[in-house]
Amino acid sequence: MTNALAPFRLRPTFSPRPWGRRDLKPWYTLDPKEQGAEPIGESWLTGPQAVVETGELSGITLAEIAKMHAVPLLGAWEGEGEFPLLLKLLFPDDKLSVQVHPNDEQAQAMGQRRGKTECWYTLAAEPGAAVACGLKPGVTPDQVRASVADNSMEELLNQIVLHVGDMIFVDAGTVHAIGPGLTLLETQQTSDITYRMYDYGRPRELHLEQGIAIAKAKTAAGPVKPEALSLNAAPDVRGTRLIQQHYFTVDRFDLPANGTLDLADAAGKPHCIVALEGSATLKASDGSEVELLLGTATVIPASITKYTLSAGAKGFACVRSMP
Repeated sequence: MTNALAPFRLRPTFSPRPWGRRDLKPWYTLDPKEQGAEPIGESWLTGPQAVVETGELSGITLAEIAKMHAVPLLGAWEGEGEFPLLLKLLFPDDKLSVQVHPNDEQAQAMGQRRGKTECWYTLAAEPGAAVACGLKPGVTPDQVRASVADNSMEELLNQIVLHVGDMIFVDAGTVHAIGPGLTLLETQQTSDITYRMYDYGRPRELHLEQGIAIAKAKTAAGPVKPEALSLNAAPDVRGTRLIQQHYFTVDRFDLPANGTLDLADAAGKPHCIVALEGSATLKASDGSEVELLLGTATVIPASITKYTLSAGAKGFACVRSMP
């Protein structure tokens, strides 16, 4: 491994969406100038355009770092040419379109680098808030076409009511949609290929035939059972494996007031820490420190062998996403 690259925090990028939300508390308090005409649907925590806001790399984008410091940032993922995971916070106040994403092979046949498999971790959920995940058994392409024509496609989808802490896996080829009343942390492959199959009669472009061509009748999508992690830490420090799949592993860590946690199991993998509750400082093996802020992603380069999380006076909770 070449010289270590210090961990760095990224500035969130806000993406307006017609289905989004205007009040993003407790995650963000936006200036009216940032809000714009449309509500905010997504906060992109990573992504090629994400700008570093700490340390010597402050002011440059994640894409630029991937070019300038490919080996220390990406390690074994150097050949990817970019950070392998895209993380977002989703703020739906209305239904998202029914959509589907291609797998790697399908995306590459279209000249794209990779497909889009993702997962959703539930951070907030109003009573009854739900997602649609997969077609019901026996649904045919002709039934899908007919349901789009008569605005009844929701009836063909499996509905899952969500509660805080639920994790949902959505593999490529799964027809899916997100309902209102949720706040979700999405971890996905770095890709933004989406085929919109149905939009509740709203006048947006559909990609129905492209979606039908890649949609799977049966997938591995659905709820994922969490598992406790064994940590070399005090008994009141908790670790939970939320999901482990081919493209990503997502863990949650909960630290009490002033608690600490040493982490070295992700060495060699570029990954992110997303702060969910409280405050903490990350001190890396190269001696650098980063303050972990609510609603932001801190990137830990592949060259960092270990680091310590030190919680503030009110404790700390975070999610770690790694490829």
